[in-house]
Amino acid sequence: MFSRADKTPLAEWWWSIDRELLGGLVLLLTCGMVLSFAASPPVAERIGLSEWHFVLRHAMFCAIALPVMLATSLLNHRQARFVALATLVVSVLLLWATLRFGTEVKGARRWMSFAGQSIQPSEFVKPAFAVLSAWLFSESMIHRNVPGKALATGIMLVIVVGLLLQPDIGQTALVLGTWAVLLFLSGISWFIIFGLAGVAGVLLFGAYMFFPHFSKRIDTFLNPDGGGNTYQIDRALQSLLEGGWFGRGPGESIAKKLIPDAHADYVFSAAAGEFGILFCLVLVSLIAFIVLRAMMGAQRQSSLFSRLAASTLAIQFAMQSGINLAVNLNLIPPKGMTLPFVSYGGTSMIAVAFGMGLMLAFTRIKPEERMATGIPSFKSAIAPLAPAE
Repeated sequence: MFSRADKTPLAEWWWSIDRELLGGLVLLLTCGMVLSFAASPPVAERIGLSEWHFVLRHAMFCAIALPVMLATSLLNHRQARFVALATLVVSVLLLWATLRFGTEVKGARRWMSFAGQSIQPSEFVKPAFAVLSAWLFSESMIHRNVPGKALATGIMLVIVVGLLLQPDIGQTALVLGTWAVLLFLSGISWFIIFGLAGVAGVLLFGAYMFFPHFSKRIDTFLNPDGGGNTYQIDRALQSLLEGGWFGRGPGESIAKKLIPDAHADYVFSAAAGEFGILFCLVLVSLIAFIVLRAMMGAQRQSSLFSRLAASTLAIQFAMQSGINLAVNLNLIPPKGMTLPFVSYGGTSMIAVAFGMGLMLAFTRIKPEERMATGIPSFKSAIAPLAPAE
């Protein structure tokens, strides 16, 4: 495509990008588009919209997300850090603005409307916070007199308080998880890890006590026969079971037509009914490949900041995917968390594209370094990161 002698920005990008990782992300985006064709039409018809309403919108979001991811991946590490900082400042301001000016849906204020379009600022907070916190942690680890960890913790608290006031327990868990990942990668002791686990348990109990919608979901999950609404998860499990190994075929799943959010939070269950468990296993394997490939790419970086940023973005992607899959399998209480690049949702898809573009930017490596270092072992890819010499 480009000559190695070509020194243009696009040529430099082509020879430094992890093309296998990029290919995995594009393939996952394609899978989401295919599943939109299978899952969205019945949902649109059920609520009185055109049959292809969600399909066309999903295609539009894909058409925006792909250029966003590619454009972000062109950034060098310094530019990526600056863009993450600007994004974090704007999205945190919008996050707090939703408490006063946001649109209320089911008792929560999480969306802002602009020119007839709704956006959820917290979606952009997650990748931007991961990158900026990675930089602060790396500065703190290299220069002991820099209070980077304290600053990252302060930013995390500002974000978490805003999310809890909306309220949004799921996004709060992801932000806290991102911060905890950075603590682990920075090499903290197991004593502190267990202490933080205890604090997390206390926070979870507090959420149960003070947020009625959260406690109701927990109660329904623990006691499905206690009168709570389990219709959606029951239909999702039915769809998982009726598909068998190979699925009933495109458009043939019965349970999928009854799941209210078959195109969004429960697209994985809809996919099982249409294409079978084997297809779902392939989808999960693709997500795992993306995460592990990014972790390995992170270990090839020479700077501590780049290693921390790429690793944290990869694990954040894994956490969001894991929450969605666990909900579909009824392993945890229902939570409105999308499956990255697969579920319907404009803000989520574009924010994930932004985050994956940053991850691609931080895993870029010069061709000569690629040949010299190769791909590290799985053990080294998941080991805690140490400060650069």
